[in-house]
Amino acid sequence: MEKRSSNRNRKEKSDFFERVYRVAAMIPFGRVTSYGAIAKYLGAGRSSRMVGWAMNNSHRAFAAGEKETIFIPAHRVVNRNGILTGKHHFGNSTTMQQLLENEGAIIENDRILNFSEIFWNPSKEL
Repeated sequence: MEKRSSNRNRKEKSDFFERVYRVAAMIPFGRVTSYGAIAKYLGAGRSSRMVGWAMNNSHRAFAAGEKETIFIPAHRVVNRNGILTGKHHFGNSTTMQQLLENEGAIIENDRILNFSEIFWNPSKEL
C-alpha cells in the first residue's frame, strides 16, 4: 500500500507542476509575478514553496501530450516582495537579473524596484 500512495503523490506533484508551468508560460514579456500569485490562481494559496520547486525544475518541463519542451520563463517568477530568490538556479548569480533587466525591470540589490508597475496577477489577467 505504501508504494501506491507514493505513486499517487508523485502523480499529484507532477500534475501540479504541469499546471504551474502552463500559468508561468503565459507571463508576458516585461512582466513578473510571484510564487504566491501562481499558487493562489491555481487554488492552492498556501503552496508558493511548491511553485518555487516547480520553477527550479522548469528547465526539464514538458507539456502533457506535447512532443517538444515548452518555454517556461522562470526568471519572471519572484517572491512576493519582488526579490530574486531563485537567482541561484540560473547558472550564475547575475543571469536572472540580466534577463529581467533586458525586459525592463529595474533591479537593485536583488530586488525589483518597479515591481508593482510590472506585476502580472494571473487571478486578474487570465
